[in-house]
Amino acid sequence: MQKWEYVTVPVLIHSTKMILDNWGEDGWELVQVVTGPNPESLVAYFKRPKGEAGS
Repeated sequence: MQKWEYVTVPVLIHSTKMILDNWGEDGWELVQVVTGPNPESLVAYFKRPKGEAGS
């Protein structure tokens, strides 16, 4: 059975692509993006299989 690990990451609107690309390079898959605590921020939810590089 596949086991997963998860992370939530604050994402500033002006640097969204850079932040998402950095997490993707480390093997994280974007699951969802939701509005953050203020209008200029978002929160991204990522997952990756346990045991992937960088874990």
